[in-house]
Amino acid sequence: MTSIRRRTLGLVLLVFAISMLAIGLVSYFYAAHEIEETYDASLAQNARLLEGVAQVSLPTGQREALLDSLEAALMRAEQSDKRLAGHRYESKLAFQIWEGERLLLRSVSAPEQPFTDRPPGYTDNRVAGDDWRVYVLDVADSTRRVMVAERSDVRGELTRAVALRTLMPDLIGLPLLALLLWWATGRGLRPLSRLAEAIRHRDPHNLQPLVMHPLPRELDTIVGALNRLLERIRELRVREKRFIADATHELRTPLAVLDLHAQNALAAESAEDRREALTELRTGVARATRLVTQLLTLARLDPDEAQPELRQAHLLHEVREALAELSPLTSENELVLTLEADDRSDWRLQTEPGVIGILVQNLVGNALRHSPRGGHVTVALGVDERLVSICVDDQGPGIPIEERKRVTERFRRAGPGAGAGLGLSIVERLLARHGGQLMLQEAPGGGLRVVATLPRSLDRQAPAQP
Repeated sequence: MTSIRRRTLGLVLLVFAISMLAIGLVSYFYAAHEIEETYDASLAQNARLLEGVAQVSLPTGQREALLDSLEAALMRAEQSDKRLAGHRYESKLAFQIWEGERLLLRSVSAPEQPFTDRPPGYTDNRVAGDDWRVYVLDVADSTRRVMVAERSDVRGELTRAVALRTLMPDLIGLPLLALLLWWATGRGLRPLSRLAEAIRHRDPHNLQPLVMHPLPRELDTIVGALNRLLERIRELRVREKRFIADATHELRTPLAVLDLHAQNALAAESAEDRREALTELRTGVARATRLVTQLLTLARLDPDEAQPELRQAHLLHEVREALAELSPLTSENELVLTLEADDRSDWRLQTEPGVIGILVQNLVGNALRHSPRGGHVTVALGVDERLVSICVDDQGPGIPIEERKRVTERFRRAGPGAGAGLGLSIVERLLARHGGQLMLQEAPGGGLRVVATLPRSLDRQAPAQP
């Protein structure tokens, strides 16, 4: 892929070359026009000088001598050594002085026939096989006519030479400018090169922020974005390490217990002892399965993540489905599970898929495990224009007020046999992702009341009401 330096330099040089070409063409034609005007002015000036010579009042003999002297001087200039000549284009300027139909004087380079028979002024004419630019001047109060001319090819050659020389600085300066731009672009992109070099040689395990000073404003934005990305990756790695540590810590004991039950089953001497050991083993497997499920659920929840992907859910339907899955726990412990909800209410809300089921399984599952045999667990659903609520009352020992703020911490257990201490932590994190709130209160009939509130739509979030 082409580097930024080369691409930028190429574009700059292309724009500059096109601009210089357009400016050069305009300058060339403008310079050529001005040079033509200068040469025309020179023709007129020389004609005025010759007019002055032609107007000198001298006797006929002296006038003839003067004209002969001028002609002889012109002949010497034409035939002399080139080193002594005034200029190589000197003989290209030609003139004629006519008196009526008689040629009084002409330069060596001028033809014998008149340059033109047109009225005074500038004209272009072809004489003796050459094209000439002619200026004609009539001498006042006489029949004399002065004609001064330049060959058009020589004139064009001079015009082009002078005009092209005006473009020489651009032609010479363009390569020099390219080198200067290459150097300047490289110097300007040096911070980017330093940044790329720092990233290229950075240890893959180093997730600390990039620190480079000073930095241009544009690169400062890029470095800020990279540092935010590194921070998120670092947090993900911390969560991953924490999950591995939590799983290792929490699964070590259940696995050891499972191994113990398995050994007891193998060493049992009677069918009754074997059945008891296998029953304990099955209970331990269920507990370990629940623990792994909760750990995985907790690991994938991130309260700092962007707004979750939502879909429309029906609270009452999903709560009924989740309670049906928990029915084996009620029959096993001879518990009564009651759902209180108005079928006529609008129970629609926006949540992540599966959130309602996780909330009910953790809240009601905790209530069923903590309620005494034959106890009563009540699930009441509430709804208004902005919020829905799930209220779970049990008849267990409850949680002291001073412990309620800490009970949602990870692996915080409320009493013996309370599980892994992840259920309420998962519930609180799910509610935080959806702008909801978790409240722990004392149930009217004793035990614990847990109230989870959720906004019906994240576009209409409102503080949960107690």
